Amino acid sequence: MLLKTLATAAAVAAALAATPALAQLKIGVVTSATGPTALVGIPQKNTVALLPKKIGGLDVQYISLDDASDPTQTVTDFKKLISEEKVDAIIGPSGSPNAMGVIQFAAESGTPMLAPVGTAAVVLPMTPQKKWVFKTTQNDDIIAKALVDHMVKTHVKTVGFIGLNDAFGENWLKVFGNLAKQHNIKLVATERYQRSDSSVTGQALKIYAAKPDAVLIAGTGGAAVLPEVTLAKQGYKGTFYQTHGAALPAFLKLGGKYVDGTVLAASLMLVLPEIPDSNPSKKVAEKYIAAYEKLYGQKPATFGANVYDAGLLLERAVPVAEKTAKPGTKEFRSALRSALENVHELVATQGVYNMTPEDHSGFDDRGRELITVKDGQWKLLK
Repeated sequence: MLLKTLATAAAVAAALAATPALAQLKIGVVTSATGPTALVGIPQKNTVALLPKKIGGLDVQYISLDDASDPTQTVTDFKKLISEEKVDAIIGPSGSPNAMGVIQFAAESGTPMLAPVGTAAVVLPMTPQKKWVFKTTQNDDIIAKALVDHMVKTHVKTVGFIGLNDAFGENWLKVFGNLAKQHNIKLVATERYQRSDSSVTGQALKIYAAKPDAVLIAGTGGAAVLPEVTLAKQGYKGTFYQTHGAALPAFLKLGGKYVDGTVLAASLMLVLPEIPDSNPSKKVAEKYIAAYEKLYGQKPATFGANVYDAGLLLERAVPVAEKTAKPGTKEFRSALRSALENVHELVATQGVYNMTPEDHSGFDDRGRELITVKDGQWKLLK
């Protein structure tokens, strides 16, 4: 009996040894779960737990790091994921300036980077380095066009601009400035501030003195609230416009009564109950929100959806890349980049992706809704 048992065990061991080990896909994630960008980074970090555990026949391992909102730490994290962990792709980082600082490392190593950041500068203008970057948020021009169209409709003639003094604010000033000029809207004051600033009184006073019909604030997370509240307390009565960088619950909580009437263009997730069932992204967004709420007991900010959509993009592209090479190889990473670049009509939480060699964001007008704040709640602007 003992000999028979040993023989059976040996046969099982031999069979297991002959069976190829299940290939594993390694995905790095870098978020700003602490520091000034934490309101953006926390829902992104939390969303990692909701990303697909298997893609096709591959087990997926996620290696998640916190860069503490520090661009220098982002570089360290990226290098570790690329050199030590040898990941097949990286999702992140959370901040626009952080993302701009690591594009070269993604390109040099040939590692696809799915950037859940605001600035379109990570993918535009397209360069040999930026071809390795795919942006999971709407490009600034799509959002800016909706805001400018509303300004034209409501007869806004002059605008004051106050934006972050980084890649996000810089690109917004460029994109909005060009659109405003095309529509004969005059930019009468331009001010900048830092994400970590606790006061923007000086900048706000200059905006107020210019007496613009409206003010556009180009900030993200909690930093988007400060200029608006400061100007409102100074007595400014014009219309406030915000970018999709303000699209989070904390904006309403921190701004209180001072942000009522704000106009922004952002994800349909903010006003999901008002979105018709015919919208293809509604079901995807509802699934994500329900899963997040079940795990954490609260609804996610839209920034978390940018990481969730990165998972959907990988879910579409990885099986295509695997036909060319196996994960863990330079050939697979190259094939994955190519597969991501050819994603078409992928319905995600905030719109529909159609990537091309020239457009590594892939959103069209289905990727934004015009929204306002009424009685402390997001409402679809009709």
